[in-house]
Amino acid sequence: MTAELPKGPTLGMRHVQVLLIFLDITAIYMVRLNAGVCVVAMTNSETTNPNFPEYDWTELEKSYILSSFFWGYIFTQFAGGYLCKKFGVKVVMFWGTFGSGVFSALTPLFIGFGGWQAYCGIRVLLGAAQGVIFPCIHQHLARWSPPKERNRLGALSHTGIECGNVCAMFVSGMIAKSAIGWPGISYVSAGVAFTWCLLWYIFAANNATESRFISNAERDYIEGSLKHNESYHKTVLKIPWYAILTSKPFIALLIARCAENWGLSTLQAEIPSYMNGVLGMDIKSNAFFSALPFLAMWLMSYVYLLSADILLSKELLSLTALRKTFNSLACWIPSATLIGIGFLDADQKTLAIILMTISVGVNSGATIGSSLNTIDLSPNHASILMGIVNTAANIVPIATPLTVGVIVDENENRSQWQIVFIISAVIFFVGNCVYLAFGTAECQEWDADDYLLPKEPELATKSAKNETLNEKKAPATLDFTR
Repeated sequence: MTAELPKGPTLGMRHVQVLLIFLDITAIYMVRLNAGVCVVAMTNSETTNPNFPEYDWTELEKSYILSSFFWGYIFTQFAGGYLCKKFGVKVVMFWGTFGSGVFSALTPLFIGFGGWQAYCGIRVLLGAAQGVIFPCIHQHLARWSPPKERNRLGALSHTGIECGNVCAMFVSGMIAKSAIGWPGISYVSAGVAFTWCLLWYIFAANNATESRFISNAERDYIEGSLKHNESYHKTVLKIPWYAILTSKPFIALLIARCAENWGLSTLQAEIPSYMNGVLGMDIKSNAFFSALPFLAMWLMSYVYLLSADILLSKELLSLTALRKTFNSLACWIPSATLIGIGFLDADQKTLAIILMTISVGVNSGATIGSSLNTIDLSPNHASILMGIVNTAANIVPIATPLTVGVIVDENENRSQWQIVFIISAVIFFVGNCVYLAFGTAECQEWDADDYLLPKEPELATKSAKNETLNEKKAPATLDFTR
């Protein structure tokens, strides 16, 4: 009989780690996305507190400000994956979030003496600081989540993305109208980041064996389920670069994530411009309409989470089938609605808002569908995989508006926008097809702890075993030669 794996408490320190990740994602998304509200407040003080400086920035300068975050963000993803393996997730995530808070707090000061150029500069630094965080998050989930709970815990932590989106829209808007005005948006966001750093310093640990607050039962449950040797947490495993970069499941995941980001960036950034130009709607000026898609996304993320739990617990779908099903919903439904939106006219504004909200809401299934797949493929190297995927996927939000700029030279021209939406729909569709064909949730052979260790030749191993057996069988003799 095999020993039964001990089970930890229903609620334990692994759930505290997930809560901390959720709060961190919420905090960094508030810092990241508050620029959208800040720019409006700084260039149109009539709708906010008029007692603060107003700037006359062009649309091009505003676009530089909003995209500058990604200029720094894409360059530190690899560094995040490497640093958290070398120094531990706790240290790297702390300094990444702390740096985000510092740069957020300095933003009003920089704008005051450097204008929009300084705003871009501080946001590049902000992006570089946050670039290390998501690779760390995936590594942390891999170290703390028992395999049977990994999907649930990972999905719960990532709902911080939708929470951060909503907070960035609603909270930033209220702060801009308050006594502290638009500078207060940066200060409050920084305060949230610093508060999280304190909680993280107290309660976080790189793994269950290092936690000061975990029970023995929960520690044994987590470590037993991960099936590592005793020296695992003290060992820095070599990275099988060739195996990773030639792995079909990983390449399929990479393509799927890039395709998903292309479609999502079109939904989030370009649909409002289309509605303004073709349908005559200024959706950006309406806080409710601006936040509605993200509220739908947040709600749907929990619908997907509960559905996944039921389907997996009742064994109706394997994890691989679940990932592919949810990713298909997240990509193919929006691809259809994108094309549909392109055929609406000014008399169908309500339908356009409904389709946009459905598209963004349904797309939240991509978190369970593909985002968490890095941990499936390789718990040992999840941070490295996430670094590669996030680098490639976050180049897309830079490339998407450039493509739109080439195609659309008249904002009111529906035919030009239809080309944009068809391209995005095709990318959505084809990217998911690749994932369906080659993707998997099975752990890959190159994840093994000893994958890059030199293997003993089979013949030599057999010879050594035979010599050992012969020594044991040989009768003992006395040596009188000395």
